[in-house]
Amino acid sequence: MVGVTTFYEEIGGMETIRTIVDTFYAGVAEDPLLRPMYPEEDLGPAADRFALFLAQYWGGPSTYGETRGHPRLRMRHGPFAVTPGSAQRWLVHFRAGLDKAALTEEQDAQFWDYVTHAAQFMVNSPEL
Repeated sequence: MVGVTTFYEEIGGMETIRTIVDTFYAGVAEDPLLRPMYPEEDLGPAADRFALFLAQYWGGPSTYGETRGHPRLRMRHGPFAVTPGSAQRWLVHFRAGLDKAALTEEQDAQFWDYVTHAAQFMVNSPEL
């Protein structure tokens, strides 16, 4: 349809997604609870995958699906003990990314609603 703008376009596309994701991973890199969940020494590939996932989810390019298939988020996170506490730490770093992106209040609320639900959905273990 002509004139339809996706949320991805509305928030500024990949530049905004990268701001959020890069800020998020800067926090994760220093977080003693979350960093062990990322076995790669370089967090760059994880950041790239996450940026592509978010871009596709919000109506951007379908690169994530073309290269990785269906997200299968719970399956991909299954090997890691995602506790309520680690989900909250994840949200702290994501909040920093959203704050840095400086979205409108409505855009921020829409993004935050999604990630708070996603974080709770990923919980697969009680607190250790």
